Amino acid sequence: MSNWCYNPDPQAEALITQIKKCAGNLYQTRQLLCTEAVVVTLNKALNGGLSDAQAIAVAAPFSIALGDSGCICGALSGAVLACCLLAGNDQPYHYRRRMRKSARRLHDAFKTTNGATCCRVLTRNNRHDRQNRFQQCAHLTAGAAEMAARLILYQRPELIRYTENGFLHKTDTKIGAMMTRLFRINRLKL
Repeated sequence: MSNWCYNPDPQAEALITQIKKCAGNLYQTRQLLCTEAVVVTLNKALNGGLSDAQAIAVAAPFSIALGDSGCICGALSGAVLACCLLAGNDQPYHYRRRMRKSARRLHDAFKTTNGATCCRVLTRNNRHDRQNRFQQCAHLTAGAAEMAARLILYQRPELIRYTENGFLHKTDTKIGAMMTRLFRINRLKL
């Protein structure tokens, strides 16, 4: 990524890298869909105030291109949701204009980096290759989380003090993630 919202603070850059890896891992291990992975990672990493269940509930309809419609990329939707949650969290009515500008900046940066914002357009070359499409979506998810983290920490650098490092340094394997999902499902049935 270019110097878009570059943060000269090495601690911030390390945090952004961890956020990118974490969101990518949540998607790659099939624990969460694109939008969910971005929102949960940023919310939890920067203490956005939502529980995991709330973050997933807010993000779920935007996953897989806005409810499987094929329109806006779910990773980009998650980046916008998380950015607005964290950038406007302290005074949302006061920062509505800034949040709209942030959404536009994310949109434009995402489009510049990836060539499009529409899921159908982004994935058209991998439509019939599920594995390549999955890898592409994992890459888009990680990249969108990085973009959002950059913009959030650019606008609110004080959030770096509230980082949840334990969550960010946890990397799941596919088998470990599968066990976690099974545990959640069984816990819901009880």
